[in-house]
Amino acid sequence: MTRADDLLQLLLAAPGRPDRLTHVARFEGRPGRPVPWPGWVPHELVAAWAAQGIERPWSHQVAAADLAWTGHHVVVSTGTASGKSLAYLMPSLSATLEPGRRSPATALYLGPTKALAADQYRAIAHLDLPGVRAATYDGDTPSEEREWVRAHATFVLTNPDMLHHSLLPGHPRWAGFLKSLRYVVVDEVHAYRGLFGSHVAAVLRRLQRVAARYGSDPTFVLASATVAQPEMTAGRLVGRDVVAVSDDGSPRGPVTFALWEPALSSTLAGERGAPVRRTATAESADLLVDLVAHGQRTLVFVRSRRGAETVALLARGALAEVDPTLPSRVAAYRAGYLPEERRLLERRLTDGRLLGLASTTALELGVDISGLDAVILAGWPGTRASLWQQAGRAGRAGTSALAVLVARDDPLDTYLVHHPDAVFGAPAEATVLDPDNPYVLAPHLCAAAAELPLAPDGDLDRFGATARTLVDGLVARGYLRRRSAGWYWTSRDRATDLADLRGIGGRAIRVVEVGTGRLLGTVDPGSAHTTVHPGATYVHQGETYVVEDLDLDEAVALVHAETPEFTTTAREVTALEVVDTRRTLVGDRVALHFGTVDVTHQVVGFLRRRFVTAEVVGEEPLDLPPRTLRTKAVWWTVDDQALAADDLMTGDLTGSLHAAEHAAIGLLPLFATCDRWDIGGVSSPHHPDTRAATVFVYDGHPGGAGFAERGFGGARAWLAATRDAILGCGCSQGCPSCIQSPKCGTGNEPLDKAGAIRLLGLVLARLTAAE
Repeated sequence: MTRADDLLQLLLAAPGRPDRLTHVARFEGRPGRPVPWPGWVPHELVAAWAAQGIERPWSHQVAAADLAWTGHHVVVSTGTASGKSLAYLMPSLSATLEPGRRSPATALYLGPTKALAADQYRAIAHLDLPGVRAATYDGDTPSEEREWVRAHATFVLTNPDMLHHSLLPGHPRWAGFLKSLRYVVVDEVHAYRGLFGSHVAAVLRRLQRVAARYGSDPTFVLASATVAQPEMTAGRLVGRDVVAVSDDGSPRGPVTFALWEPALSSTLAGERGAPVRRTATAESADLLVDLVAHGQRTLVFVRSRRGAETVALLARGALAEVDPTLPSRVAAYRAGYLPEERRLLERRLTDGRLLGLASTTALELGVDISGLDAVILAGWPGTRASLWQQAGRAGRAGTSALAVLVARDDPLDTYLVHHPDAVFGAPAEATVLDPDNPYVLAPHLCAAAAELPLAPDGDLDRFGATARTLVDGLVARGYLRRRSAGWYWTSRDRATDLADLRGIGGRAIRVVEVGTGRLLGTVDPGSAHTTVHPGATYVHQGETYVVEDLDLDEAVALVHAETPEFTTTAREVTALEVVDTRRTLVGDRVALHFGTVDVTHQVVGFLRRRFVTAEVVGEEPLDLPPRTLRTKAVWWTVDDQALAADDLMTGDLTGSLHAAEHAAIGLLPLFATCDRWDIGGVSSPHHPDTRAATVFVYDGHPGGAGFAERGFGGARAWLAATRDAILGCGCSQGCPSCIQSPKCGTGNEPLDKAGAIRLLGLVLARLTAAE
């Protein structure tokens, strides 16, 4: 038995725990394949790495570095802790140290988070190379330091947001840096998916265009977790042909991976009398307590900010009863913290002062955390790439590692912990992004025109086939002006303000404590209606607050300290209109469609739920303004004659459609690179636009993010898995593991489990016949 197996036995020692373990997978370790350093790497760089214990690189590191050094755009797509950073640092640092140049070459590093860029900066700084002037450049960089970075830095580490908002609009001040730009590193490529990835693709095309203005044509070196078709993903991101290096030559310790399903409560019932399963956050907190109490360094990944805070809060409370010194060694980490809070937590985790940390995906992305004993995943992280990226945080020193996936009470999670082949027997997904999304590309064409006028020859080709049509529309709407030399941005406003890279929808909402005026953190405006509405609970560093007022005009939520024994969940109503239909598959009185829709949301109230069981204990109305989203959707229709033939007209048709909608949303992440919070749904027994019983599933991002289109393309497998998940659930009337949704705006009413199974069977049979 490995040490990881011993830790699993520790978790199973508590009463009732063995029944919660649904599967254990064990993966053997492998030896590394070291190779000699390339001859072109400067001696001082080899010596610096040798001083850190790196005597020779791994085979994949040299393969990628050699390609980059000879001018090929390359993506290295290997496992967590495989040393991808050395693959891009080798050529980029060598270029900045290259002798005989009148001015040193420069390199630009792009990571999706500030924490990752700061971590990479520390790695470069520790090499202590006098010829490399490295610096981070982000929103936390003081203005006086920014001037030094622009004038003197040869290796700049930043993120796509700063590239978009600062570096590219201010490119004349970066002239020297851009003139010598030889390498652009794009780290954690698998994070650039959906709408965010489409925005970053446009920003990278703008970067290449501005760099060309100063005479440089940089080589792109990209790094990604293991994904399907990495060369295609990277190529779509940068708009160039990219070579992939995927043969991992690094060593790996053995991994014990447990699938875990929390127990059903014997005393409580949830909505509609359904059985209540213990929440993944409460279960993960218990597992964290056991591991920390035995001195094991553990990281818990949680899907939401509130969930991370809840896990840390519950764990600290339980540990206080074991040892009064232990609660201070557990913390939460999430976006929305102030910069100084994040930096302190990163240092405490790195140096071992923290034994347990509950984190959102902010710590998934490459931050070098060595020496962890275990990782707990509180819920399916959305993709297999993320699963292994998170699990790989443990055992990074080459030792055996324990990973535990704790299922949420959710159709997908339930399906996966009872179908381990779907977790371990399938390849990683391809990353979905659409550089031609007009809602993304149009504002970036405005930003590009503001940086340098768009020339009719060459410039538009760089941005793809739809750019020509879009610039004509932007001229007609008054955003651009056409002149003989090309298209110009003529407004005094900042063109970059038109593009919202992360889809947060405007100014972040500041969370301020009433009485003291203390800024606790920030919330994305897109989620403010559901997370900081009046009456909502808000948790920050283990302290609980209740929202008194949400002022959307001033972008502020006022809160006061309180310790309620419940959390809150917003209730939303949704209306949908079909704008156009792009693709259709017609069966016998059923049809599958993909197209554009307008979705209108309005938060109308919120539920109070108990911490541990999620049992509903109260409901309050709200009156917040509606929000409308134009996006893409996949939907299927069934006419009355087909419904009558399967005896669905005599039952609860609305409940059958509603249940099928919930389950389909829950299972789509198995077939598209998303999670259920990226998508939404609407169902109707007679929708006014389709004039038939209809289930819609739509992308939750402006213009669409590619998820619904993936659903259309894989509809048969998706709907079959949806039907099987409902059919295989042991409940009688429907529960959160099959047809209930945690974000249902109507409180999961009405729902008909048996009707949903028949409805999905009908649609599958008739669509299969059509194909």
